[in-house]
Amino acid sequence: MKPREQYMESLRQLKNEIMKMGILVEEALSKAMKALTELDSDLAESVITEDMMINRMEIEIEDRSIALIATEQPVAGDLRHVITGMRIVTQLERMGDHAVHIAKSTLRFECKAFKKPLIDISKMAELCISMHREVLSAFMDEDEIRARNLVDLDDEVDSLHEKVQRDMFTGMVEDESFLSQALQLTYISRYLERFADHITNISEWIIYGKTGNHVDLNG
Repeated sequence: MKPREQYMESLRQLKNEIMKMGILVEEALSKAMKALTELDSDLAESVITEDMMINRMEIEIEDRSIALIATEQPVAGDLRHVITGMRIVTQLERMGDHAVHIAKSTLRFECKAFKKPLIDISKMAELCISMHREVLSAFMDEDEIRARNLVDLDDEVDSLHEKVQRDMFTGMVEDESFLSQALQLTYISRYLERFADHITNISEWIIYGKTGNHVDLNG
């Protein structure tokens, strides 16, 4: 294999590893939300334990990226692609942490049922998973248009987060026994909102990798 072909193959392998890490993050969020809705402490514990795999992948991908830069000394667009991958894995690791935070919040519930159905929080999670799948596809295809379009979904997540906060505050005022649940659910809503923000950060890095331009999609 020629040096250039070998280098391009190394880049493809890096992208595939990032995709695998992204899939693990989606699985972590899905499991965390299932653990929450079913108040399944065993499943919540598994999310926390399995986060080590995501953390390990971040380190391995960063090490491979640094080695690639050191050995191949890529310039211009090629260097941007490597840097973009490194920045994306950082975002993915933080997203995995938010799934862990949701799992830990689930373990703090001492109830057998919720006083109010988790309608809006469940919607937030569904949007986050849809956004996550879309941004991973945009990354693999280097599609800046699809990356930019995720801002609208992020706005929906933000609106739902604000609604959850209002509803939890009202619930606490009306029923003091709801205080503990409401606080944890407010935290969980915040974790989902931050999960979506990291997706828009990934979108910004996709755009940078494609165009070389830094953009602020949250501005």
